[in-house]
Amino acid sequence: MKKILFLITLLLFSSSTYAQFDFAGGMGISFVNNSSLRDYLQINFPSGSKLSTFNSSVEFFIEGDYSVTTSFQLGLEYAYQIYSYTASFSGTYVYDISYGHHKPSVLAYYVISGNGYKFKFGGGAGLRIISLDEKIMNTVNYSTSGFGVLLKAQGHTLLGGNFYANIGVDLRYDLPGEPKNGSNYIVDNSINQNVNINSLSFGIKLGISYFFE
Repeated sequence: MKKILFLITLLLFSSSTYAQFDFAGGMGISFVNNSSLRDYLQINFPSGSKLSTFNSSVEFFIEGDYSVTTSFQLGLEYAYQIYSYTASFSGTYVYDISYGHHKPSVLAYYVISGNGYKFKFGGGAGLRIISLDEKIMNTVNYSTSGFGVLLKAQGHTLLGGNFYANIGVDLRYDLPGEPKNGSNYIVDNSINQNVNINSLSFGIKLGISYFFE
């Protein structure tokens, strides 16, 4: 990771011909396939309706990109995904589980641009961090960290001045691993295995961009 950051810094300071920065932010929906967590919830805490293979979650993002050349950009993205699930049992107690998934990534894009528009195609990788709360009788916090990769495409259309509307799609494969509290893991007793939050997801994002030269 340090070598990647050093390379980005070197490129940023050594390339001045195409000095343009793009900033973007927005939100959207991600559809997440997490078989380990889904099976754990479906078997141990069913809500009355079967969980889908892909379940929706809200995701927010901010991003900054630098034009190394007219057709190549390097960037940094921070995405934050929120997921929650609740089930009630005969009015005696409520089961609840929720997590926040932090997804910082280093990105590289191939860029096609023209008067009033810009398209970006690329991908990247980065650290993945999860903080998870599970409430059965009491709330217990679990955490884990790992690695993830993504493919991403964005389209930007001029609104006025330096402001653009953007729409993007992404495909992510994240491997944060097994959440734990101290030495305690979330255990799926039906298969006698620890639950992991590894996932495959695809998302659609909308936002606003600002291009600064």
